[in-house]
Amino acid sequence: MDSYLERLQRELESATEGATAAGFDRAPAGKWNAAQVLEHLFLTYKGTNKGISKCLENGLPLATGATFQQRIRTLLVVRFGYLPNGRKAPERAMPRGMAAEEVRQAIFPEIQRMASGLRDCETRFGPKTKLMDHPILGALTAAEWRKFHWVHGRHHARQIRQRLGKA
Repeated sequence: MDSYLERLQRELESATEGATAAGFDRAPAGKWNAAQVLEHLFLTYKGTNKGISKCLENGLPLATGATFQQRIRTLLVVRFGYLPNGRKAPERAMPRGMAAEEVRQAIFPEIQRMASGLRDCETRFGPKTKLMDHPILGALTAAEWRKFHWVHGRHHARQIRQRLGKA
């Protein structure tokens, strides 16, 4: 597995290790609890995997051209590792109420599936090919998708730790 996705998996394993059901349910007023944050991440990985599958099934990338704003956002997130606070998640990545243990069991195979799919896309389309569009960042290569998920996952792992009282 790619080093960014390996680090992502270790980070999430560490953040959720030893967590109880009661811990997963704690949250500041008006914020997601740890289970919801983890489910949000799971949904983003499922979404990426769906796009990867479409690219591989169709035999071509699905990326469109990026706007200037998207290029700036990609630079901030992927190049500098900065994920700004306060942006609302896209509807498809909003938690739907999965049980914490169910998410915890499902998320790591989803990360491994993503690693394998991104590797397959790089082999098939080349490492510099923009594969598909992120809803906020625009078109990303496989390497950019890995780095995005690492930065995004690390951001949310901090939130999980805070909610679980591990910060």
